[in-house]
Parts: sequence; C-alpha cells; structure tokens
Amino acid sequence: MAKKKGEIMAHECDLLVIGAGPGGYVAALRAGKLGLKTILVEKENNLGGTCLNVGCIPSKTLLYYSEQLFEDKNHRSKHGLEFQDLSLNFSTLMQTKLGVVKGLNMGIGGLLKRNKVQHFVGTASFKSPTEVILQSENETQSIHAKHVIIATGSTPISLPSLPIDEKKIISSSGALSLESVPKNLVIIGAGVIGLELGSVYNRLGSQVTFVEALDHIGGNLQPEISSALHKTLTKQGLKFLLSHKFVSQERKGDSFQLTLNDSKGEVVQIDSDVILVSIGRKPYTEGLNLESAGIQSDEKGRVQINPSFQTSQSHIYAIGDVVEGPMLAHKASEEGVAVVEKIAGSQPKVNYLTIPNVMYTQPEVASVGFTAEEAKAHGLNPKIGKFPFMANSRAHCVDAKEGLVQIIVDEASDIIIGMHIMSEHAGEMIAIGSLAIEKKVTAKELGALCFPHPTFSEAIKEAALDVHKETIHF
Repeated sequence: MAKKKGEIMAHECDLLVIGAGPGGYVAALRAGKLGLKTILVEKENNLGGTCLNVGCIPSKTLLYYSEQLFEDKNHRSKHGLEFQDLSLNFSTLMQTKLGVVKGLNMGIGGLLKRNKVQHFVGTASFKSPTEVILQSENETQSIHAKHVIIATGSTPISLPSLPIDEKKIISSSGALSLESVPKNLVIIGAGVIGLELGSVYNRLGSQVTFVEALDHIGGNLQPEISSALHKTLTKQGLKFLLSHKFVSQERKGDSFQLTLNDSKGEVVQIDSDVILVSIGRKPYTEGLNLESAGIQSDEKGRVQINPSFQTSQSHIYAIGDVVEGPMLAHKASEEGVAVVEKIAGSQPKVNYLTIPNVMYTQPEVASVGFTAEEAKAHGLNPKIGKFPFMANSRAHCVDAKEGLVQIIVDEASDIIIGMHIMSEHAGEMIAIGSLAIEKKVTAKELGALCFPHPTFSEAIKEAALDVHKETIHF
C-alpha cells in the first residue's frame, strides 16, 4: 500500500542501532549474523563514522605515504637507494586517501546488505523510551525497537578563543582535508591525534610546533617511552613547547600570532599559518533528545550506563565514545559485539585491561594494561623488564634502532599486567601483550616462548627475560 502524503512510515525491529561508526556498524553486523531484525541509522551519508571518514583510516593513509616520502628524501640515500627529482603531489595524495575511504565505505554497505541489516540515513531523536523518530531530508519515519544501542561517537573539543573554520583554524577533521601544505603549523595539544597529524605535515614540509600544557608528550605513556619519543620526534624536525599554555591569538593577514605563557608565567609569542586544535574529544549526543527517553548523562556529557552497558532504560544501551572509557574504535567495536550477544542471551564481558592503544608516529608507540603508576594505584607492586631495539638484530637490518619494550609484572605473582612498546610495527606486536594479560601469563612463561629470528618481536621475549635479569642480548 502506498504511503499517503504526510503519513509517517512506521518500522519495527529487534534492534535499532543509532550511529554507524566502528561501534554501531559492527554491532549491527553481529546482530544480523545472529538473526536479529536490525535497523542501522546514521545521520551522515557515509558509513564508518569518524574513524573511517575523518579519523583513523584517512590519517593512517597519510601517515604511511608521508613516511615513505620522508624516508626516501632523508634516510635511504645513505643505504644506497638514491632518488632523483623526488617531489610531492599533494592533490594526488589526498585523492588516494579519499579512494581508500570510499572503498571501505562501500565494503561496509555490502556487508550490511549481506547480513540483512536495514540502513537508513537521517537524524534519530527519541520521542519516548519506546519510539525513535528518524528525520531525513525528504521524510519522517518512526521506529519501534525491542532494543536500542546508542553509538553516536564523539566530536573534537574546541576553544572559545579559537573558533574552528576548518580552513585556517582546524580540528583533526580539517587537518585531513587541507587543500595545501601549510608553511607553519601550530598544534595545540601533543596527544595521540596531534602527534600523528603533526608527523604527517612535518614530513610533507611544514614547520610544526606543538603547544602542550603538560611537561611531556603523548598523554598517559610510560615516562621513559614518552621521553624517548620526544627525542626521536624532535630529531625528525618537530618542535615542542612543553609546559606552555595557549592564551590568545591575533589574526595578521593570512597568518596568526599566538600568545602563550610558559611554565614561569612569562609571555611567549609564535607565528603560524594554520592552527590545529587537538585537545581531545567529547561525547556527541546532539539531537538525540535523551530527556524524552529518560536517559541520564554525567557532567561530561557521557551517557550513564551500568556494567552491562544499559542506560536508565534497561532496553536502551550505549557504547563507544559516548560512554566513559578510552575513545578507541576497537573498544567501541568490542562493546557493540558484547551488547548484541547479551541481547541474544549470552553473558559476554569486555576486559578493558586488555584493550591496546596505538600511536602511529614513526616509530609507533603501543601500550596495553597498566602503567607502573596505575599498577601502584591498584595496590600492586610493579616490576619492570625492558629491552632496547638498539640491541635487536632486525632493527639493525632496517635501520630502526630507536625505541624499547617495557613489560610490567605484578612482583608477587610474576603475572604480566602491562606492555609498552616504542618501535616500528609496535601496533602489530602489542596484541601479544593483550593475550598475555588476558591469559595471566607470567614473565617466566613469556620469556620461555620461542620467537622467530630475526624479528622485532624478539625484543618482547628479551624484555620478559629482563624482569628476572636474564636477558641474552643486553
């Protein structure tokens, strides 16, 4: 029967997922595979959320190709690899990034169809705890679902004195869509996102300066790794103003003059063509009308949930960046799968101690589990084993000798409770740490494992051996 003019189309389903980022679309796919009648709603035309469209995927594409350019220009000639007339076509590079994003977008769409997940484009808003209104460009629809997952993600935090226009004063999203490489780029904040994007533009030719209020870079890294990374990135040409606070900016033609305060409160002024604000992200719930559903948020705007991811309405769940915890794509995906399996009758758990974090600088930095300070805060007595890549044979083969592995154990039990790596391929190796923590592996057991030679991963074995001062190659 044809819909009458002005009539609202009504839908019913087992599960409604709001938000098609790595939490939402993964939850929807798992639900489809389990036979649940599932609707996935996304306000943007593209699937994949921030991670795929303006985050993880485009940034890693730019990081990879900019790294190749940097190595070709600066390092490979000393090993006999010489290139003539090497240049950058920035427009083509950005088109490559868009091609990667488009291909993965299409892949998610195909997976949704294959698993019989209905996908609607529009803005979702709760009318009541049991009804969600979907407003698209051309129509209004009503959805009644037995279960709802809120997976609306996060958005960059801005500063009132630095109004973002995504051209000269930009967020991380704008940094991935610049039309040219700025001569001077100032980044407010030296956390993971800022360091990655700063690395990209440094390699492409920008003079990059970080303004960081803390006395170290990288956020909550092990101090030795943070210090080692600072030294390495400085050698690459990045400049850091640590213990400096942004005060104000003044527009001067096509550039800016920024006023800062250093650790002594003295005024420091620097110039920049483009300013990237990278001071973190905040939950995004705009337009959801949570009040009408009786759903509560905390003072930071995060949706409040119980250990089973349920909001104050037991049939409505929330996952990913919109709830408390690290804002990581893979964390959101794990939570999405856990919620769907709970709805299907299982009792899954997410072990947050085993969720790794990776910074895709060069070298990469990856960590999982506790830092030493966190271990102490949990009443444990941490013991650290470490091994430098300066003593790793594979690192010598490829001239990647900077960095180290640190393994943290609980001294009383010898069980591994943390692993921290600064190295090429650190992001690929850190899952060894996740598995060790999940299975309560001891340093003795990991040190007895045979690793292939020559590999970067051998440094993990040596760090485990170092817990008991039994290293072979150092």
